Amino acid sequence: MPGVLAYLVVGGVAAVATGLATPLARQFAERSGLLTAPDDRDVHDMPTPSIGGPAMLVGLLAGALVAWLIGDFDAVFATRSEMLGVLVAATMMCAVGVVDDIRPVSAPAKLAGMVLAGSTLSLVGVSLVVLRIPFVDVVLLSPDLSALATVLWVVLLANALNLIDGLDGLATGIVAIAATTFVLYAVRLGNEGVLFEGNPGALIAVLVAGICVGFLPHNVHPARIFMGDGGALMLGLLMAASTVSVGGRTDAAYSGQSFFFFAPLVIPLVILGVPLFDMLFAVVRRVATPGLSVTVADKDHLHHRLLRLGHGHWRAVLILWAWTALLSGFVLWPTYSGRGDTVVPMGIAGVCLGLFTVLHPRLRAARPENGKRQETVVRDQVVGKGD
Repeated sequence: MPGVLAYLVVGGVAAVATGLATPLARQFAERSGLLTAPDDRDVHDMPTPSIGGPAMLVGLLAGALVAWLIGDFDAVFATRSEMLGVLVAATMMCAVGVVDDIRPVSAPAKLAGMVLAGSTLSLVGVSLVVLRIPFVDVVLLSPDLSALATVLWVVLLANALNLIDGLDGLATGIVAIAATTFVLYAVRLGNEGVLFEGNPGALIAVLVAGICVGFLPHNVHPARIFMGDGGALMLGLLMAASTVSVGGRTDAAYSGQSFFFFAPLVIPLVILGVPLFDMLFAVVRRVATPGLSVTVADKDHLHHRLLRLGHGHWRAVLILWAWTALLSGFVLWPTYSGRGDTVVPMGIAGVCLGLFTVLHPRLRAARPENGKRQETVVRDQVVGKGD
């Protein structure tokens, strides 16, 4: 398995390349007039470039090139079709998103692009092969079911990350935390012999983490550029490729002592719990509302609700980052310690974070000297003026 230094080098190159390419993308968008004007759902109040996806793609390609050159990932590139297929699929997904950022396309056309990119992953072998049902059995999927499950997983994650990308830096930070967690998780499984040496999951995840770290300084509040659909959809595909590689292609003969080794496909559902819950909640909410289409955007996502509770822009983002970090810690602690006592401390931390999320704005609003200021902050957040 590659060493820590190799992962740091690859992630660092992806971060630097993304960081250098992002200002160029922003300047191009400003000169070309490719700006997103604020509307009644947005929380920004100035036209802002939203084609950060190509800059992220540059970081991805630069990091992958360095990984290929340094030699530590020779086992991953031994089957060149897999990583090449991932890069091609990521480029396709980025292109679909960028086209939608420049000139909105219909939902069916967008879905077709996602399906095509997901099918590309399946064709090159990056697909869900083994399905581990916790404490029940291991199911080996047929080629048809494998391809279908892979495409559905790509579409699911791509849409989840696209929907959560509603505040400056929110999606970028969530994916950075999730990808870093998955790198650590995949490396641990590799060291335990659960993954074959050429598994690309950890490499893809470290590239994603690097991309997000490089893009985040340009995307935090007040954002100078948005990742747009091009960035969000591409990150969703890459996280799907990483999690499928690790969770869906583990050694079927392995029977670890830990639930977290035994059901690696469940782990992405935990680590990415915030965007997945937000997407599920949005679908249920829209289906339950008469006359409202599932594809129609609204202003009832988790981040919108945090703003209405009275949290400022920065605090709302930090709260959702904290939830992602908490869920990631819930995964990593037993994975590395071999102990299953993580429920108690993580449960206490979750209760504290939940109380802070709900009660903090109310306590501040209850203070007489802060009452007028709090009312102003809430009003400003809803119209997008920030902290």
